[in-house]
Amino acid sequence: MNVLVIEDEAISARELSGIISAVEPGANIVATLESIEQTIAWLNHNPQPDLIFSDIQLADGLSFEIYEKVKINCPIIFCTAFDEYLMSAFDTNAISYLLKPINKAKVEKAFQKLSTLQQAFKAEGGTQGMERLLSQVKQPYKQVLLVNQREKIIPVQVKDIVYFWLESTIVQVCTIQHQKYFITHSMDELEKTIDPQLFYRANRQFLINRHTVANVERFFSRKLAVKLVIETPETVMVSKTKAVDFLQWLEGGRY
Repeated sequence: MNVLVIEDEAISARELSGIISAVEPGANIVATLESIEQTIAWLNHNPQPDLIFSDIQLADGLSFEIYEKVKINCPIIFCTAFDEYLMSAFDTNAISYLLKPINKAKVEKAFQKLSTLQQAFKAEGGTQGMERLLSQVKQPYKQVLLVNQREKIIPVQVKDIVYFWLESTIVQVCTIQHQKYFITHSMDELEKTIDPQLFYRANRQFLINRHTVANVERFFSRKLAVKLVIETPETVMVSKTKAVDFLQWLEGGRY
């Protein structure tokens, strides 16, 4: 197996290469590259590897630029100190997202996932099978949101959030424990990172948790008024054009 390592810190690159060799003795590190420019040039003049281990923040920008300019056919395992790029990573051929510090256990788990996908790919057969399997791992919905409260960073379980509410340009989070926080994410960002089976964008201002819907009342003009288990700042309204879709989601038949 030919493995390409993209990492701009020399010590981290050596450590990662050592871990890869220890976990997968048959792995051949074909190159260790440190920048976007260097990597694009290498990929344009060499056969593609079987696997890429890629940092995200490189000296000359984010590594996603590489994958926008060069068509990559092999799986990618991202290694980074930041979780903010999770969704962007899975817009590529990512099969795993490892948070630094990288250790043997994390790399072993990533190789296990790769092996599982490869076996399933053989069973499925053909490019379409691999594309379908890769699409299945592109669902890294957040389980925890980090919110700032003064000098503290507080982890909030997504399943415990009753609703997200947009007031002007600020998004407020309300939990089942009646705790309220403000977050910097936009509602559009939240829709992409939160499981759509659990949360529904009722309207521009509300993103609500399925398990906290107390009842739904039919309103005039075929709109729906949704009541949650916790009082909301204003009535959660669902338009008539979304009413059927919302009810299907509520009973679990939308996805």
